[in-house]
Amino acid sequence: MHPQDYSARTAYRRPAPWYLRGQGLGVFFTSHGLAPRGAVTLEVPGRRSGKPRRTPVLVIRAGGQEHLVSLAGESEWVRNVRAAGGWAVLRRRGSRPVRLVELSPGERPPVIAAYISWEGRASAKAAARTARYYFGLGPDPSAEEIAAVAGFYPVFRVEEGSRLSNCGSILCENTS
Repeated sequence: MHPQDYSARTAYRRPAPWYLRGQGLGVFFTSHGLAPRGAVTLEVPGRRSGKPRRTPVLVIRAGGQEHLVSLAGESEWVRNVRAAGGWAVLRRRGSRPVRLVELSPGERPPVIAAYISWEGRASAKAAARTARYYFGLGPDPSAEEIAAVAGFYPVFRVEEGSRLSNCGSILCENTS
């Protein structure tokens, strides 16, 4: 089975049905630290319902900071993060309140390059597959090629947050 193909140049790339069916397992594994290094569960209130929405994501380190990349473009989690003003919780063997700050398209290429060459991947072949399936790029893409597609992939910088806390299974504002 090939990875989910997110290479289309559209505002939103809907996940494949097999991916959606397995998302609950992904949330369980990432929340409990049983997934690969860097995988976490992003929890953010739904923009319409206010109910917590959980999505497995990969935290990428670039420029000494943590980032999240939306491979699906203007995905549901991106819209929910924007509606929540960037406030969210990352879960992996515990919870960590964070503020997600969206980067402009001009700031995204170094983070996308770090995603493609993510140190946890086994080989250059794996990095080439990531470039192709997730970003529609050839193996070993240039900085210019990455910059040309950066506008299709929202990227958020992870900052430590204290405004939100976890109140059971929903996010709420601290009273202190």
